Amino acid sequence: MPRYSEERKAAVLKKLLPPQNRSVVSVAAEEGISGVTLCSWLKQCRQRGVPVPGYRNAGDDGSPESKLAVVIETASMSEAELSAYCRQKGLYPEQVQRWKEACLHGTGLQEGQGKAAQKQQRDARKTIKKLQAEVRRKDRVLAETTSLLVLSKKLEALYGEDPDSEDS
Repeated sequence: MPRYSEERKAAVLKKLLPPQNRSVVSVAAEEGISGVTLCSWLKQCRQRGVPVPGYRNAGDDGSPESKLAVVIETASMSEAELSAYCRQKGLYPEQVQRWKEACLHGTGLQEGQGKAAQKQQRDARKTIKKLQAEVRRKDRVLAETTSLLVLSKKLEALYGEDPDSEDS
């Protein structure tokens, strides 16, 4: 069993993955590498989390990554090309359209959430400024009260009498 360098493996995988998306059969014939080996490499890519468009297990409704990869892959296709692609991959054009709408809707939600987060930060900054102003005001009042208390104690010490005792 021949061993392939990582550089060659990466170059061959580049042909199999987007944007080229060539078939395993054509790449195997061109590179002289068995189709089983190429499928194994694609499987390793999937296990590492690399989205491999067009791959579907029986009963697999597709991961979000693979759906996004299909949307990206089919974005520039005409209707006829999309239909041919879907027939080849066992998909329906309506599925791809729903996935595309979901991607766009998700992007819109993310933008809306970003604006909401910015508004929340602005409101938080305003609240912080108000609270800081309130703390400064209370500090000044406390300092004034402390000064008055100290002055009253000094006055009491100076005259040696209790200011409340005069009323009695």
